[in-house]
Amino acid sequence: MKLALENMTKSTELEELYQDTASNMLVAICRHSWHRVTQHLETEVLTGVFPHRSLLYVMGILTADQKLFNQAEKACWDEQLTKIAVKSVQFLNTDVWSKELLWALNKPDQTHCEQPPEKAFLFLYYGLILQAEKNSIMVRTHLRTLLETSHQWSKQREGIALTVGLAAACHLDHVWAVLEQFGRSAPIKRSLHYFSPKGGVRQAPDALRLPLPRQTSEDLHWKWATSTLLLAYGQMAVKAKAHILPWVDNILSRMIFYFHGSTWDETLKQSFLSAILMLVGAVSRNEGAHSYEFSQLPQLLECLMALMVEEPQDTLCTSTREQTIHIVSSLCKLRPPLDSEKKSRVLSTCLHSVLALPLLDVLEKHTCLFLEPPNVQTLYSKTSEALDQMLQTLITQNPTADELHFLLSHLYVWLVSEKAHERQRAVHICTALLKFLSHNQYLDPKEDFKQIGQLMGMLGILCQDPDRATQLSSLQGLGHLYQLLLHRRESSKVEALSPEQLSQASKDEAPLWSSGDQKATLPTAQKVALSKDGIFQHGSSQVMKEAMKQLTSAELSHLIWTTIDGLGSRSTFRAQAAANMLLTVIQEHGAELETVANLGQAIHLQLCSVRLPQAKKNALHAITLLARNHSPELVATFLDFSIPLDSHAFQMWRALGAEHPVSRWVLAVLLALLRERPLPIEASGSSSQPKEKTYLHSLAAMNTLHELQITHEFRKAVQEAYPQLLLDLLAQIHYTLELSLPTGPQPGPQAPEAATSSPQRTSLEALKSLLSSTGHWQEFAHLELQGTWELFSTIPTYPQGVRLLAMAMVLNHCRQIKAVLSQLLPTLQSQEERERKVAILILTEFLYSPALLEVLSKQDVLDVLAQSLRDPNPEVRVLSLQGLGNVLFHPEKGSLLHTQLSPFLNGFFQNSEPVVEHIMGTVSDVLHRLGACGVGVQSLSIAINTRSFFDDERDRVRAAAMALFGDLVAAMAGREPSSLRTQVYQSMVPLLLHLKDHCPAVVTQAKFTFRCAVLLHWPLQHTLFCSLAWERGLSARHFLWTCLMTHSQEKSSIHLAQALSYLHSPHRHMKTWAALFIGYTVCYHPEVVSQTVNDADTKLLLCTFEDLKKDQAGIREFATKQFSFLQEVAARPQ
Repeated sequence: MKLALENMTKSTELEELYQDTASNMLVAICRHSWHRVTQHLETEVLTGVFPHRSLLYVMGILTADQKLFNQAEKACWDEQLTKIAVKSVQFLNTDVWSKELLWALNKPDQTHCEQPPEKAFLFLYYGLILQAEKNSIMVRTHLRTLLETSHQWSKQREGIALTVGLAAACHLDHVWAVLEQFGRSAPIKRSLHYFSPKGGVRQAPDALRLPLPRQTSEDLHWKWATSTLLLAYGQMAVKAKAHILPWVDNILSRMIFYFHGSTWDETLKQSFLSAILMLVGAVSRNEGAHSYEFSQLPQLLECLMALMVEEPQDTLCTSTREQTIHIVSSLCKLRPPLDSEKKSRVLSTCLHSVLALPLLDVLEKHTCLFLEPPNVQTLYSKTSEALDQMLQTLITQNPTADELHFLLSHLYVWLVSEKAHERQRAVHICTALLKFLSHNQYLDPKEDFKQIGQLMGMLGILCQDPDRATQLSSLQGLGHLYQLLLHRRESSKVEALSPEQLSQASKDEAPLWSSGDQKATLPTAQKVALSKDGIFQHGSSQVMKEAMKQLTSAELSHLIWTTIDGLGSRSTFRAQAAANMLLTVIQEHGAELETVANLGQAIHLQLCSVRLPQAKKNALHAITLLARNHSPELVATFLDFSIPLDSHAFQMWRALGAEHPVSRWVLAVLLALLRERPLPIEASGSSSQPKEKTYLHSLAAMNTLHELQITHEFRKAVQEAYPQLLLDLLAQIHYTLELSLPTGPQPGPQAPEAATSSPQRTSLEALKSLLSSTGHWQEFAHLELQGTWELFSTIPTYPQGVRLLAMAMVLNHCRQIKAVLSQLLPTLQSQEERERKVAILILTEFLYSPALLEVLSKQDVLDVLAQSLRDPNPEVRVLSLQGLGNVLFHPEKGSLLHTQLSPFLNGFFQNSEPVVEHIMGTVSDVLHRLGACGVGVQSLSIAINTRSFFDDERDRVRAAAMALFGDLVAAMAGREPSSLRTQVYQSMVPLLLHLKDHCPAVVTQAKFTFRCAVLLHWPLQHTLFCSLAWERGLSARHFLWTCLMTHSQEKSSIHLAQALSYLHSPHRHMKTWAALFIGYTVCYHPEVVSQTVNDADTKLLLCTFEDLKKDQAGIREFATKQFSFLQEVAARPQ
């Protein structure tokens, strides 16, 4: 020890290095005999001469090295050091000693990053001396002198602050006064004047702006003096301990003032944060802090948030974020508590500052040029831990479900971020909070968690995140959430698994992959090993199913709303995951859900945003499952967005009826709503429509039925409900006429849309769709050819339209007549007049059908008609009376009508066109009234006489003759003699050629009568009727010719001969069509032509085709080819 003491103060060429080596020898000796060493040090320090630096060096090492002494020895050394300071107070009055002290404190360091031990100890020693000084004037003098030294270097500022803080332990008032005086001094004001709060030069208004003096080296000495002041205030709080509470607000106000007024750079930020951490730590350790209300907390939080906002969002080089968040966590424990608005701002700012940072790899690249680059991974980990701690502090201060939802609601925006690493960070924080709660059980299990379903939905969606780390964290979060729910329901006997087990529920052999930056948090195989008998070993879907069992109905509803919101996400994985989860929830709990109507409406709104086919399929399948138990509510809701019916609504309706039993229920509900037909209040009573236009539900149901009838999902249900649908749609047409809503296109560019949306048009189109979609194409074409649909456009002609519809069913032997008859009887008892009217109109026509008596006896029919004679509606009574006069009930009328047919046939040869037309119409009526009785053997006579007028020169007579012929064939269908079939064969070519008649009425009747080809049992009858009803142009007529020549080849020569006779027709169109007919025959059936056509016919054909070469382009080319071909045939030798 003697050797060390001698060399500690020796001057050599090595200077301080040699002395420090000797001093370290003394420190080493101190480990074994510290009492002797410290006693010698005390003796040397108290000699009255300012201690040599080596002594101060040793004392600094002894003070700073925490491993040198044990706890007891350390306490003894601290006590001895305090005694040394007390004994050194006398030296403050010694001018030389004081000057040497200041010189040592201001001596420049070899490096400004590290302070030598002797200097660090000297600040401590000085502070202890001032602490022991009884003379307050002396304390103030020394502190002022110390504060007037340079503040350029950080270690110097920290040392000054430590000395000030130690002095404040016994002289708090005087230290405060010195700091206040120093804060008002010219150097401080000048430093505040030079630099703005944003780090630039403070700018005065233009009118007051004066040139600023250049900064000198002395200005730099004072530039960071405010940093010293901040640190000094922090040390005051630490050293004053129990006496600090009354001073806290004053100290904070000064800190906030210097923060706003000084250079806003890294130096100030670190000093400010360090000072606040010291202050908050001192306050937190004070037992009375929780009962004390601090008025400066809101302003301090504003400073902290401003600090966070100003942090560069693309770098992480300092611990500023971590320190700030730690401070916020401590402040949350103090009074007054933060209100919701301030707390929300704090959460949003802190979360954004941390979660929005770039990937850690990117952050590390930004520090690659630093001389000493920081450990970014460590910095981020500590910052993230601070964020976790802040959230835990907040929930601890207010452990309620509402507070949990409030905290998590600020995380939700990050859980749905488009950036994978942001989602990863957010779910990690969320899981940490849930883990904290599940382990500590702060929440009251009796409290309603309300929004917990939303959290479960968010985590469930993230379990399908493309990022593997996010998947695992989300699954762990679900595990902790599951434990919370189990704790809430203590009566549950389900065994909770650990989150670590849950995290490996979807374990596979694929290597873990992460697009985020949680390098240290990826679970290892040991951490996530799953027990083989675990209930969640089937993956996140099974986890969700188990967790959902613990939710109340309200929480389950929140879960579903979360999944529905996720459907509209722009992220493909989120949309798909939301759809998957929605389907899972509905599969498990669809029957017990409430407010299903709102859910259906929300799904419709989101459906337009779903781009993934599988996601849309799952969402629609969820509707299908919901419909099993909630079809009435869903139908009522869907009707609200079914006028007009867009493609998404149409898809939802189809999903609603995807299962046959449900489609029947849906159809039944739609029909029930269709029958709710309120009428507008009469103008005499009120000019208003029904309240809130309740009739729109009926129109929406009609519009929906129109679209659904053609879908595969509802096809079977529509077939089954055909009778009721037919009657309801007929009544609906009448209802729309009663509403007097717009019936046709309005003038202007919107006319097509107006026409399409017309209720009358829609109801009529629904009726047409019913006929076509259920296979009643014969009746459909029958009505189309008769122009029946126009009759449904007005109330006066409406009954005739219904009659013709019923007549078409009878004439075409509709297979649904019996079923419709079964529905007619209850409909005749309906409260609605329009329904009874429809029923009696159909019944009176069905009296002519043989199927009637298979359903009802004559007496039953008579009873029904007799009852209808008492109906309040006069039209129903008249129709009932007409029905009672039917030949079914009076067979003698049949004989009477038969005897009148011969005179009527003689009347065909009258010269008056109207008379002949009227007689033919009367015969058609007689045929109709005879019904099942038929005309018997007179049918052949009527057919021959009628056919003779097909080519009559009088247009109306031709049309009437064709109509009568068609009615005759229809009346005799099923019991026609072979001779009548011959007449039908012979009528086919005239009817086909008259499709080009110049009279539109004749063309219409020719089409209508051509349907008698049914009697010839041609195949493709559906196509035949469609061609007659809707096809136009040459292709349609070519198809009819093909049918004629293909299916009646034995009559080909007769057909060709008939066509040749029309080449003499005076009507050009007829002649042209006849030539084309023959031309087709020449091309496809040349053997028939060679057997039938003679030289005269050939010359006639040549002349005809020569003439047709002047016709329109298509016919001209055909005629040219036929003319050349016939010339070659004519030139050949016989």
